[in-house]
Amino acid sequence: MAADPALIEHLRDLFAGLGPIEMRRMFSGAGLYAEGDAMFCLIARDTVYLKTDDQTRPLFQAAGAQPFAYEMNGRMRSLPSFMTLPETAMEDPDEALYWARLALPPARAAAQEKRRQKARKAKPAAPPRA
Repeated sequence: MAADPALIEHLRDLFAGLGPIEMRRMFSGAGLYAEGDAMFCLIARDTVYLKTDDQTRPLFQAAGAQPFAYEMNGRMRSLPSFMTLPETAMEDPDEALYWARLALPPARAAAQEKRRQKARKAKPAAPPRA
């Protein structure tokens, strides 16, 4: 099931302070991108998750956020690089923007790493030395 269009529009409003937000469909949800390729938000099963890293994750955990989790081959798996947006932020643009701004540095770092890997794959191998 795709992410609810009304939820995506609500999130665009909440995160408007970040500048233009692009939505891309993924799996059965969507990703929200800022600054072109920085995916800072994941929407899955109408739950909102924000990108975290080792520095920001404790702040999310202290606010009661939960990691993105899914079932695969009968086992639950967790992806702590995405944590839920605290419930109180869903109706408070200032609070939502606070959390989204925390998500941007990890999202930028992930985008930069993805670009680096893509460039490495696209780079032709050096010819053998004679």
